[in-house]
Formats: sequence, C-alpha cells, structure tokens
Amino acid sequence: MNYQRILEQVINQTDPLVAVGHQADYIPALAEVNPDQRGICLHTLSGEQYAVGDSDVRFSIQSISKVFALAMALSLEGDNLWTRMGKEPSGTAFNSLFQLELEHGVPRNPFINAGAIVMADILVSHMLDPEHDFLAFVRRLAANETINYNRLVAFSERSTGYMNAAIANLLKYHGNIHNNIERVLQFYCMMCSIEMSCNELATAFLPFADHLRPFSFGGVELTSSQVKRMNAIMQTCGFYDEAGEFSYLVGLPGKSGVGGGIAAIHPQHYAVAVWSPRLNEKGNSVVGMKALELLTTETKESIF
Repeated sequence: MNYQRILEQVINQTDPLVAVGHQADYIPALAEVNPDQRGICLHTLSGEQYAVGDSDVRFSIQSISKVFALAMALSLEGDNLWTRMGKEPSGTAFNSLFQLELEHGVPRNPFINAGAIVMADILVSHMLDPEHDFLAFVRRLAANETINYNRLVAFSERSTGYMNAAIANLLKYHGNIHNNIERVLQFYCMMCSIEMSCNELATAFLPFADHLRPFSFGGVELTSSQVKRMNAIMQTCGFYDEAGEFSYLVGLPGKSGVGGGIAAIHPQHYAVAVWSPRLNEKGNSVVGMKALELLTTETKESIF
C-alpha cells in the first residue's frame, strides 16, 4: 500500500474545505491558533511512517487526552471504573448537563466531559502528583520527553469553563466526585492542554492498535482484553454526538478534540492522526473528518 501517495491525495482533496467551519473560540487561547494549518501522519505496526503537511506542528490535543486518561484509570481501577460511568454513546453534546442530571450523576461514557472529569477525580485520588504522572505516561507513549502542557491554554480553559464547573458541581452533588472540585478541574484542564503533533499522536496511539502485545507504558498496565474494549469505546463514543457518522463514513476507532485533532487506529495495521483547527457544529475537525473518510475509501481498509 502506497500510503505516502494516498496521504498526499487525501490532503489535496480536502482543499475545498480548508475555510469551512470555525476554531474553538469559546476557549480564548485556541481562538488565536492559525486555522489554515493542516497535517496528517500515519504509522504502521511494521515501523513505517508517512506524513504530509503540518504534521510536526504541535497543537492542543484537548479531548484526545481522554484516551490516555481512560488507559490510566482502567489500569488503576479495572472493571470498578464502570461503577462510576457507562460505556454507551451519549447522543448529546460533549458538555451536556441535561443528560447527566437525568442519569443521576453517572456520565454516559468516559469521552464526554463529565466522564473525563470523573476520570480526573480518580487519578487525583490515586496519585500524589497527577500532572507529572499523566505527562510522564504521554511522553512514554509518544517516545518524546519534550511534550508538555500549555499553561496558557489550561488557564484560558479553566477561567472560562463555566459549563465544566457546572458539570463538576452536579457530579459532586451526586457523590461522583470525591476530591476538591477546583483541584479536579485544574487537573482536567491541564490534561486537555497537552500539546502534540500529528506525528507524536500517531506514535502514542500505535500501542492501542497492537492489542495482541502486552500494554505496558509509564507504569500503566493493560491486558489485551482491556485494550480491545478501549477500542470499542473509541468506536462508539469517540466523536460525541457524531460517533455514528464517523463510524459510517470512516470505520475506525478514534478520538477527536476541539483543538482540531483526530487520532484513529486500524487494529493490527496502523495509527493515524490528522489536524486542522476549523470545526463543524459537533466540535469535530471538518478537514480531519473528511481526510479520514478519504483515507479508508482510498485504501479500502476499515474494521468493517
């Protein structure tokens, strides 16, 4: 498979979409990002790497960080994790209060904001320095010690994150936050503010594509079964209330973030990451969604 040629074709075919959508300007620091950038990178399990465009430019991974949080929380809690959140698609916006209230403070899945805030609470409970440990895990996965948080983005997100604060307070009301709310929210915003490139994200996601080998990175230990189940949740819940559309058009497990990034895997084949800051109304990258649709169409490779 000539992935390099295919990635070049994919990027060229997204030209008509580069000005479509808007970046996540409700987080002030993200509104300042140049929205015309785009890149894609694919790493195969056999060690080949292919990249096009701005694939080495770091950006705020935002909700893609929830995959790393889930790996850590699942390693620490095992199946007990599912007593505090579900595994079902939400069908509502990623920051919905309505659904959380109806379901008595139990988030529908780990990848909506409520679920990720609960995971942040779990990591705060288990770790003396969760920021350090989380970053160390991501650096180990990506094989790059220079990856870091953007503290300006974290501050920007926390200082304007009124909906996340409302979610955290509702979770606390229902007994699903055990630590100080402000401590949990600060850590949650720090997780989201990690900056990585498409190249680094593809590297970090590659172990999730290789579930036949033991998963052991930075003190996080997962069984093959746990990794496969994480992939299942990415498939059904990784794109908020557009998860069905992504499954239909792309056919890969993955996770998006409002920084404009998307990371996805083809189990036992490759990991791919794409970035373009302009988002559709669901909060997913316009160019990123189309690029991955074109990738699986051109390669005729998906999980289906």
